Amino acid sequence: MERKPVFDIKVVFNGEIVRLNGKHQEVVMIPFGGSVKSDLFTGIVEPCGVDTQTVNAAKVRHMSARYMLTGKDCDGKDCHIYVDNNGWYDERNGEMTMPFHTVPLFITDSEKLAPYLHLNQFEAEGHMLEDGLHILVFETE
Repeated sequence: MERKPVFDIKVVFNGEIVRLNGKHQEVVMIPFGGSVKSDLFTGIVEPCGVDTQTVNAAKVRHMSARYMLTGKDCDGKDCHIYVDNNGWYDERNGEMTMPFHTVPLFITDSEKLAPYLHLNQFEAEGHMLEDGLHILVFETE
């Protein structure tokens, strides 16, 4: 399957992590912001993003990151892109395996990007690079 690169989203953690440890389950909420680069869009991840991770009794970790991108589309017009990114990942010896995989959903007010982002299928990977965590988004065909 051929994958076309769409976005490189650099995540910057920006606040206190909140945890709830139940008897058999756990919830972790991680606030973040960041930046995004691509041929389609350049801008920032608003600092109100949150990655909510739940661990169930079987020790399966689900992540659900929701965040807003603000910047300019490829026509140079101001726009926003809402991202709802969900996935599961494995932990080995208490460490998250990399890359982790997610499936993002996009909503945008960009007239240029809406037909593309609203109708195509995408997948993403989380990679820990030298300068921090990057979410690399690809179109799947």
